[in-house]
Amino acid sequence: MINMLKADVLSLYIPNSTDEVLKAAGDIPITLLMLIGSVMMETSILMIVLSYVLERKLNRRLNIIVAVLTIIFIWGGMSTYPHYLFIATVETVCLLFIIRVAWKWSESEILVT
Repeated sequence: MINMLKADVLSLYIPNSTDEVLKAAGDIPITLLMLIGSVMMETSILMIVLSYVLERKLNRRLNIIVAVLTIIFIWGGMSTYPHYLFIATVETVCLLFIIRVAWKWSESEILVT
């Protein structure tokens, strides 16, 4: 989530980058794009909390599903700016690690808090 925010903030310094986003969005209202982006960022924060309170099987599935959806979100709305590609790659590697860890969780593992 922090990486998504960094990429967006850095993109603000590129002249006409907002115009490019609007053109790429086509007929989709910018307010809807902002809402979708907000939901994706909040989902990342929510998963931290849910990882502590959900039972193992549901927690495992949600982590995998949310990580896959976030990867799709990152690359589906991507930019070709070098900073964005770098940040998107780092974030994707981290999300793939989350998927791997969640996939390998055994039922006998206990979370230590």
